[in-house]
Amino acid sequence: MKYVLITGVSTGIGYDAARFLIERGFHVFGSVRKQVDGERVQGELGEQFTPLLFDVTDEEAVETAVSKVSEKIGNNGLAGLVNNAGIAVAGPLMHLPLEDFRWQMEVNLVGQLAVTQKFLPLLGAVPDAPHPPGRIINISSVSGKVVYPFMGPYAASKHALEAISDALRRELLIFGIDVVVIGPGSVQTPIWDKAQEIDVEPYKETPYLSMMEGMKKTLVRQGKSGIAVEKVSAVIYEALTKEKPKTRYAIARKLLSGWLLPRYLPARMFDNIIAKRLGITK
Repeated sequence: MKYVLITGVSTGIGYDAARFLIERGFHVFGSVRKQVDGERVQGELGEQFTPLLFDVTDEEAVETAVSKVSEKIGNNGLAGLVNNAGIAVAGPLMHLPLEDFRWQMEVNLVGQLAVTQKFLPLLGAVPDAPHPPGRIINISSVSGKVVYPFMGPYAASKHALEAISDALRRELLIFGIDVVVIGPGSVQTPIWDKAQEIDVEPYKETPYLSMMEGMKKTLVRQGKSGIAVEKVSAVIYEALTKEKPKTRYAIARKLLSGWLLPRYLPARMFDNIIAKRLGITK
């Protein structure tokens, strides 16, 4: 039996990845923030799923989860840790409340590192580990490489996550633990329904109000036409099981316009294209 921990499994990528891995013989531990979500997911995914109640920013709760996992797996160790939990803060950086920016980084960056540190011994980051080394899969985003207006906080967290992923991959060579980044574009998950809930009220006295309203509509539209979540789950499975996985997987909704052009067009040309599209310039 191979054991994997996935953070943030109540819905979306985390939930489907848990389903996908269980169908292929894994036992999945999955973190949720609400007891009711844990019970629901366990009821839906069956006995090969064990819910863990913790928020990635709550170190004490994470330590409790480590003890629970350790008791369950014994000397088998974890075959993988999938850092999926995260949030998206949006807004123009000129007016963004700093507490919102700090919370974005606390959840998407500090929380990921905290969970990784706590579970690394179960992945084999100890001398003479009694099991093969596991792998760390960090769920980044196209925003880890490509930055759009009003998504600065989220993109900053994902850029930083990719930086610590590279550092960890090189530092953990001593234990044989690999670190893989997966960077999806828009994925068809319930998270996009929340785009409608983005509060633009704080920006009503700024020039950005109409642009923020437009961004909300764009996010909802992209979510509905996004990548099938099963495609991301299949890549997570490959990253966990392939003998020599890539260090980074990009899963773009539109390969040319969503990945290649933003990265390889001259920066100022891309600036102008996006600014006109969002109404920042005429």
